[in-house]
Amino acid sequence: MACLTHLGSHSGTMHGAAEPAEPLGVSGVEQKILESNPLLEAFGNAKTLRNNNSSRFGKYVEIFFDPAAGGAITGAAVRTYLLERSRVVAVNNPERSFHIFYQLVYGASPADRAAWRLPKSASGFAYLARSSCFELPGQSNAEEYQHTRRAMAHIGLSEQQQSAVLGTVAAVLHLGNIAFVDSEHEGAVVADGASGEALEAAAELLGVDPGPLAEVFTKRQIQTREGPIMTPLSAQAAADARDSMAKVVYARLFEWLVSVVNTAVDEAHNGTSGGGSTGGAAAQQHLSIGLLDIYGFESFDVNDLEQLCINLTNEKLQQHFNQHVFKWEQVMWAAGWMGCRNR
Repeated sequence: MACLTHLGSHSGTMHGAAEPAEPLGVSGVEQKILESNPLLEAFGNAKTLRNNNSSRFGKYVEIFFDPAAGGAITGAAVRTYLLERSRVVAVNNPERSFHIFYQLVYGASPADRAAWRLPKSASGFAYLARSSCFELPGQSNAEEYQHTRRAMAHIGLSEQQQSAVLGTVAAVLHLGNIAFVDSEHEGAVVADGASGEALEAAAELLGVDPGPLAEVFTKRQIQTREGPIMTPLSAQAAADARDSMAKVVYARLFEWLVSVVNTAVDEAHNGTSGGGSTGGAAAQQHLSIGLLDIYGFESFDVNDLEQLCINLTNEKLQQHFNQHVFKWEQVMWAAGWMGCRNR
C-alpha cells in the first residue's frame, strides 16, 4: 500500500501533468490512506502464537486512480469482514487481545487515566489478565498509543471524538470487571466491592445509568399477552450477557471507525460524503487496484464457527487464484495454438 500511494503521489508529475496547487503532505489522500492502516491495526490486530501483529479481521482495500491525471490516486474504500470479536472477552496465554487495549492502559495521559479510571497495569482488567503477555518485544505500548492518536487526527477525528472512542474502549474493559453472584431470591446480582465500581465506570463512559445497565445483565425480558415480564438470570447467564454486550460494543465501534476512514479517504480528494463501506465518487469514476488481507488457514485444538468461515474463505481464495493464474492461462495458450494440451 505504501508503494502504491508513493507512486500515485508522483504519477501526475511523471506523466507531464501540472503541479498541484498545494503539496499533498499529511492532508493529502495518500497520507490518509497510509494512516488508516495503523489505526485499523490498533483496533483489529493482536498477538497470536505465530504472529505478533496478526490481522484478526479480513480487509479489502480498493485504491482508486484517475487515468486522465496520469494515474494519480483519487481515493480509497475499505471493506472489513469477520472481526474476531470473541478475542475481546477471551484470549489464550501467551496471546494478547487487540493492541488498542494495551496501548490505552500504558499510554494514556494522567488526566485521561483518571477520567477513564484506568489501572496501572493491564492485569487490572479481567479480560486482559487471562493472558500474562502485556508487552511485545521491541515495541512500547505507550509509543504505539501516540502513533494511534496521530493516525486518528490525520483521518479527521477531533480531540473530542478521539476521547469518545477511547472512552468506549475503556468501558469495554470495565465491563469485564463486573462479577455476579447468585442471590437467594433475586437471581444474579452485581457482586459487592470492585464489581460495583466497575459497573459505575462502565455506565459513566457509556453514558447510561448503572441501575438499568445492571438490569440488562441480570434480567431477561419476556413478552407475553399481558405485557413484558422480567425474569431473573443466574450469575453465569449474567456473565454471558455481559460478555455479549462487550463484544457488540467493540464490534460496533470498529465498524464506525471503518466508516470514518472511508469518509476520510474519499472526501480527502473528492469532497464527497460517499464514505460508508464501499466508497463514494472515486469508486464510480476511476480505475482501482484491490488489496486483500485476510486470516491465514487456522487449525486449533478447539475450532468453532469463526475457524470454519476463515478456512472456507481461504479455500475460495485459493480456488480463485488457481482459476485465474493457471486454468485461464492454460485456456488462453490452447486457444492460441501454443502447443499446450488440456489435462
